[in-house]
Amino acid sequence: MAAACARTLGKVGWSLLQSPAARRPGTVSSLVGNVSTHGSRRAFGTGGAGVRSKLLSSLRGGRGGRVLGCAFLVGGGLGLYQTVKFSVQQHLHAEEETTKAPDGGLKLTLYQYKTCPFCSKVRAFLDFYGLPYEIVEVNPVMRQEIKWSVYRKVPILMVDSEVQLNDSSVIISSLKTYLINNEKSVSEIIRCYPEMKSVNDSGKEVTEYGNKYWLMLSEAETAMIYPEKGMQKEEMKWRQWADDWLVHLISPNVYRTTTEALASFDYIVREGKFGAFEGFFAKYVGAAAMFLISKRLKSRHNLQDDVRQDLYKAVNDWVAAIGKKRKFMGGDHPNLADLAVFGVLRVMEGLQAFDDMMENTKVKHWYRRMERATLNHEGRN
Repeated sequence: MAAACARTLGKVGWSLLQSPAARRPGTVSSLVGNVSTHGSRRAFGTGGAGVRSKLLSSLRGGRGGRVLGCAFLVGGGLGLYQTVKFSVQQHLHAEEETTKAPDGGLKLTLYQYKTCPFCSKVRAFLDFYGLPYEIVEVNPVMRQEIKWSVYRKVPILMVDSEVQLNDSSVIISSLKTYLINNEKSVSEIIRCYPEMKSVNDSGKEVTEYGNKYWLMLSEAETAMIYPEKGMQKEEMKWRQWADDWLVHLISPNVYRTTTEALASFDYIVREGKFGAFEGFFAKYVGAAAMFLISKRLKSRHNLQDDVRQDLYKAVNDWVAAIGKKRKFMGGDHPNLADLAVFGVLRVMEGLQAFDDMMENTKVKHWYRRMERATLNHEGRN
């Protein structure tokens, strides 16, 4: 509508300047009649005949027509400029809205296996803090979805399609730092977690990250997040415990018997991204392979013959560390250790190992509180 008005004003102004009547005294009234025929009656109609006659009398003479024409041209030009400006702003705003996250923050894309405990840790963190994110489920056989990455493991988190974060604990620490102090960009924060390559006892090159359980905060920010003495060290200790011990109890327990191994792979194939042939192969051959591998893992990590006992003990140790006076290790609200342990244990849901754990340990009440906290995005506040 604004563009149409601008064009009309421009046409009227040009006709006024070009018309010979504009150069003859006493003929302005005939020009205003032409204005009405060009659809401008609505523009002047609200003033009534009296206003129109006053305007005409004030513009008697040749110069009056030229002044009126120039006024219309200037008005039309300004209107057209404002219309174009508004259209451009709308277009740019629409483009910006399609590229930024729904809450105006970071645009996050998580490359994952749904049943991976490390990926589950990251999802627990993102859900708890209410951070919108997209998921790309990676095919665990071909891994075509991450062929662009030199780092060939999951999880991988892409931030604004530019910054790549690897390792679940680094992802969580860097994003938590950003949420507390967003004056620094994620690309600046990630430099505080240097990548370190080494060769393990088997001769295989492994990648580790420095400082990955630390939050990069000022003294004032640290005091705000950890108001009581020992809270920070406790959180870091149990985050590392989840990575170094708890996560290694999952495979031996979910693949403990051939029946459990088959049930586990049925779940993995159902929830993962497999083709028809890959799914069949993974379910039966993978289950048999992981049943055998779980025996080796039991030996590597010095687990008991009944690996359930190690799982029960670990979970009860965690509950004992929280104590009876706290809802979570973080107090009234979950901290990063709570989210890490919850994320690891959650991948067993729907399997026999999970049911046994809930029945034979004291973890149930804490676990249900964590479910509600992540589901309700309680960390957003």
